[in-house]
Amino acid sequence: MRKITLSNGETIEVECLSCAITSGRIELDGGVVIETDYFHAHQDVAYPIKGLIILASKRHIKYFDELNDEEKIDYINLLSKIRKAQRDVLGIEYVYYFYNEDTTHHFHTWMVPRYEWMYEFGRSVESIRPVLLHARNNMNNEENKQEMMWAIKALAEELRGNTQ
Repeated sequence: MRKITLSNGETIEVECLSCAITSGRIELDGGVVIETDYFHAHQDVAYPIKGLIILASKRHIKYFDELNDEEKIDYINLLSKIRKAQRDVLGIEYVYYFYNEDTTHHFHTWMVPRYEWMYEFGRSVESIRPVLLHARNNMNNEENKQEMMWAIKALAEELRGNTQ
């Protein structure tokens, strides 16, 4: 078991954070952006950046090549739908996608939007860690939280409309 402190300050013990999130054991601020039989997408509220989405596999796997054929199709379709909603609803022009296999969680992809203010940290992938730390340490305020909650709701509504 691992102890994890959530963005709201609550500390929980879990075997796997992603399993706890995708199963609904942990309720995230703002809730689910979109969910299918295979995947669960939510805002990463630990980093208060509007539209920063984590797309996590519901099945506990670690490696991309462990996805079955149905999961592969669902994964790329969801990435595409979420990306389109980020552009259409939130006006996000660029997104960085991150997936790593040496994580303590299971298979998930970060969809990190690129905003104008981020360029002060650089333009390459190397700038993302400083951007995330800046957001966590300097942007955890009520105004950003409200903006994130609005964005989660707007994305979820758009994606519900696109999947029916």
